[in-house]
Amino acid sequence: MLSVILISLTFFLPVNQLEQLFMIGTLVLVVIVELLNSAVEAVVDRIGSEWSELSGRAKDIGSASVLIALLFALFTWLYILLW
Repeated sequence: MLSVILISLTFFLPVNQLEQLFMIGTLVLVVIVELLNSAVEAVVDRIGSEWSELSGRAKDIGSASVLIALLFALFTWLYILLW
């Protein structure tokens, strides 16, 4: 939901088209990584309900990838808007 609001906001910001493309692209990247993370979690949960170190690691790595994508989006937005 926040991505839709932020993408709409880019049309009113004083940025050129390339900067707008980067801003929207980073938000789309976050959504893609989140979808992939959800898929990994669904597969891990499907395999079994008992705890496994590898299953936990897979979920942690997926969550970390979402965090990195979010930080990249934040950095890109701040870089474009503040510099």
